[in-house]
Amino acid sequence: MSMFTTRDGVSIHYKDWGTGRPVVFIHGWPLNADMWDVQMHHLASHGLRCIAYDRRGFGRSGQPWSGYDYDTLADDLATLLETLDLHDVTLVGFSMGGGEVARYIGRHGTRRIAKAVLIGSVTPLVARRDDHPEGVDVAVFDGIRAGIVADRAAFFDGFWPLFTGSNRDGSTVSRAALGWTSVMALQGGLKGTLECVRAFSETDFRADLQRFDVPTLVIHGDDDQTAPLALTGAATAKRVPHATLSVYEGGPHALYLTHAARLNDELLAFAQA
Repeated sequence: MSMFTTRDGVSIHYKDWGTGRPVVFIHGWPLNADMWDVQMHHLASHGLRCIAYDRRGFGRSGQPWSGYDYDTLADDLATLLETLDLHDVTLVGFSMGGGEVARYIGRHGTRRIAKAVLIGSVTPLVARRDDHPEGVDVAVFDGIRAGIVADRAAFFDGFWPLFTGSNRDGSTVSRAALGWTSVMALQGGLKGTLECVRAFSETDFRADLQRFDVPTLVIHGDDDQTAPLALTGAATAKRVPHATLSVYEGGPHALYLTHAARLNDELLAFAQA
C-alpha cells in the first residue's frame, strides 16, 4: 500500500490513480478513501490524477490516540501535498472532509491549490453557540457518541438511512450499499470515530472560509438530513467569495452514492475548466 508519514509519526494510507492535473479527495466521517472510488475512476479515466487518503484513525491508516482536531488534520493534508509535491490541485471534501479543505486553506493558504469543492460540507459551523443560534444543540452529538459507545454497529445501521436518504420513498439505495458503508465505518478506530464527532460538529470554520481565494464549488442536496442545506451548504456559499452553489433537488447527504453520475460529470467539468 502507498503510505506517507505525518509530522507526528502517523502512517497514512493513500491511493493514487491516473495522470494529469491532480484532484485530491478527502472523505467523510466515519468512512475512508474507498467512498470516492466511483468519482476517482471517472476522473482518472478522463485524464486527471486522482488521490484519496484514509484520515488518521480510519481505514488503513494508523490509529493514534490524539490528533483528531482540524488543525492537525489540515496539517496531515499539507504533508500529503508536500510529500507528493502537488501543485495546481483541486481539493474535494465531503462532509467532515469539507472542514479539512476549509481549515487547510485557512491555515496553509492556496499556494498549491487551484480550486476547491465542498460536497455536503459541515462548514461553516454545525453546533449551536451564542453567536450561532441556528446551530444544532451539542446534546445531539453527545447522544451520537453515547450510541456509538453502546453499540457502534447498531448505531450506524440506524444512521445510514438518514445519511443516504434510503428512508425516503423511491430510494434506490440497495442493502448491499448500506452494508458496504458499514464495512468502511467499522474499519475506523473507536477513539478517532468519537473524537471526530466533536471536531466536525463544534469546529468554527467561519474565518477559514473568508480566506478562500480560488474558484469554489459548493454542492449540496436539498434533502440532506444530516447536514441541512440552509445550515451548511447555503451558508458556506454566502461566506466564500465568488462561490458557486449547486443544489441537487431531492438529494440526501451521500451524493457520491445516490447521485454519482451527476456528481462525476460536475466534478470533471469543474476540474478541467
